[in-house]
Amino acid sequence: MKRRMGFTLIELLVVIAIIAVLMGILMPALSRVKKQAQNVTCRARLKQWGMMFKLYTDDSDGKFNQGWGQGETTLWMNALRPYYRDDWNMLKCPTAKTVAYSGDDWGTYKSWSRTIATPSEGPKEFIGSYSINSWTNYMDGDRGDRPKVWFWRTTHNLIGPASNIPVFADSTWHDAWPRDTDVPPAQPLDFGSGDKGTSNEMSHFCIDRHNGVTNFVFMDWSVRGIGLKELWQLKWHRNFNINGVHTGPTFLWPSWLAKY
Repeated sequence: MKRRMGFTLIELLVVIAIIAVLMGILMPALSRVKKQAQNVTCRARLKQWGMMFKLYTDDSDGKFNQGWGQGETTLWMNALRPYYRDDWNMLKCPTAKTVAYSGDDWGTYKSWSRTIATPSEGPKEFIGSYSINSWTNYMDGDRGDRPKVWFWRTTHNLIGPASNIPVFADSTWHDAWPRDTDVPPAQPLDFGSGDKGTSNEMSHFCIDRHNGVTNFVFMDWSVRGIGLKELWQLKWHRNFNINGVHTGPTFLWPSWLAKY
């Protein structure tokens, strides 16, 4: 009796169907694993940023960098450069692989771009997806409608636990001054990237990169993820009301946030 060689068309189609079913089962699981790995890497990078901010403030008698309004060379990308030593990957969450070069081009998983003056080499483009809480800046006077007395300025004389004072986090721009009156974005991409003035800057941090969580470094140099609706419960500046309207049980969140 002659032995049959190969597969019949029916058998081949059954094998292909089985493979397709297995891929359909495995792909979501692989996607979840990838996102979890990116989240772990993001927090690991932020842990290193926490150490760098600690070293910087220790070397500066507890003072943070002066920040925007005091010259571009005092922005955190310049001020902490001796500590991250031009390791440019440190400026980005691993989910933010591409760059948003215009307001129409941004997305949750994109990095910001900003060309600023540097102390010694002229203008330089920095690309990142993290931001400092600019209320930490060591300001020497009022900055428009942002009074000097609201700024933390140093790691001393804190109000409340240091573990609730944000320093650095996932963001759509490199600096921001959140207020307790800031309104949550109606849709995830409403606010966008870039310089948006001084209103609703909480939206820079209210981004869905990590399944309803934003990763933070706090003033005690700890790192943890904060639920997007919990952002209004952090002590962003010295006069920030952590029991404002957005923290009450009757507040109506936009639908994309209500699910978290």
